Amino acid sequence: MNENYPAFEVSPVPIPGPDATAPPLFRGLYGMPMFVTIPTADLAESTEFWIDALGFFELFSIPGRLVHLRRWAFQDVLLVPVDRSATLPEMTVSFACVLDQLDAVVEACTQIRPGSVTGPHTRPWNSVELEIHTPENARVIMTAARPYDPDSAEAATLRAVGIEPSEQNEPRLHTSTNRSRTT
Repeated sequence: MNENYPAFEVSPVPIPGPDATAPPLFRGLYGMPMFVTIPTADLAESTEFWIDALGFFELFSIPGRLVHLRRWAFQDVLLVPVDRSATLPEMTVSFACVLDQLDAVVEACTQIRPGSVTGPHTRPWNSVELEIHTPENARVIMTAARPYDPDSAEAATLRAVGIEPSEQNEPRLHTSTNRSRTT
C-alpha cells in the first residue's frame, strides 16, 4: 500500500506551467510547522535585504530581539541579532512540537549526545524552546507554544507588537504594525 497521495491543495506552490503565477503574500497567522532562524550581526540590514531583494514582508518584530518575515504561506524566517564576534552555527532550523514532547527530546538528546541540548527556555513570543546542537553543527530549535494567558508578560509583549487574541483566544495580528516594501 502506498501512503503517499497528492496533497497540492495544502501547498501555496502553484503547479508548474507556462501560466503559473506566484501566490499572494500570506498575512494570516498559523502555527508554523517549521521555520528558519537566521542569526545576523545587523538586524536592520538583513531585514532590508530579505524584504527588498527576496520579496518577504515583515509580519511583526520585537524591537532589538526578533524580526518575523514571511513570503508565501509556510515560508517563515526569523531574523535574530547576534554579536559580530559570535561564532555562528552553520544553520538554524526550528520545528514545532507540543509541550509534552520536550522532556522526551531532552532525554533522548542527552542519552545520544551528552551536552547537546540547552533549555527549556521560555520566550517572550509565548513559547518554550529547546536548543539542540547536532553533530554537523546545525542548531535545531524545538519550539512548543504555551497556552495563551492574557495576563502574562508574554501576552503583553505580543500586544506591544500588535498581536491580540481573537474571540476564540487565538492570536491575530493588527496589520498596521507590519511593514512590506513588496506586494
